[in-house]
Amino acid sequence: MSERLNIGPLQLGEMAPNVVLDAITREGKIAIDDFRGEKPVLVGLYRGLHCPFCRRHIAMLSQLTPALNEKGIENLTVVNTPIDRARLYLRYHPMLGLLAASDPERTSHRAFGLPNMQITEDESAWPQKVSMSEVKSMRVDLPGEMPEPMDPFAALEYLNKKDGYDITEADQQMMATGVGQLVGQFLLDRDGVVRWTSNEILDGGLFGAPNTQDLMSAASQIGR
Repeated sequence: MSERLNIGPLQLGEMAPNVVLDAITREGKIAIDDFRGEKPVLVGLYRGLHCPFCRRHIAMLSQLTPALNEKGIENLTVVNTPIDRARLYLRYHPMLGLLAASDPERTSHRAFGLPNMQITEDESAWPQKVSMSEVKSMRVDLPGEMPEPMDPFAALEYLNKKDGYDITEADQQMMATGVGQLVGQFLLDRDGVVRWTSNEILDGGLFGAPNTQDLMSAASQIGR
């Protein structure tokens, strides 16, 4: 898996690795191989529920679940959140039909080639490293939800406060080791081959939402 990180995220035409995770929205385990040979699956890999942008992207893509299911495609959400914390959040913020798995060790992110970007004092080498000054010079905007563009740290704090999301000790532990974890989505065909992808490395920035029109166009090509 370290070799995958050196290469970068999975590209179109590549075979996805198998990863076995604890299910959040049901009992037992969920594995990528559960779908291989059976049905296509959209795999969304996120920082965790402590990230308000991830929460929004998960909610947005979960709304596509019925349309994806009509095409015979499953929608799997993976969060860097401990299972008990994730289940508690979803108890109060249910998403109909959500299939989710917990990955606090970020095993799936590494396997799919999404690095945990290190924030340094003065060294930048995107996407492996970025300096604190460069992060603070970035501007993130969410029209209609934020009063103005903000640096990533200010945006996270503002949106979590707006959402009434209280950062717990479990969240703090995930943030301490994975605050720079980059995220992405991978649409796999029934053989487990990547047919569409969107990620922060490819898009060259933090918090960008996946293009749902492109996703559904790709889904139409591989669906039943």
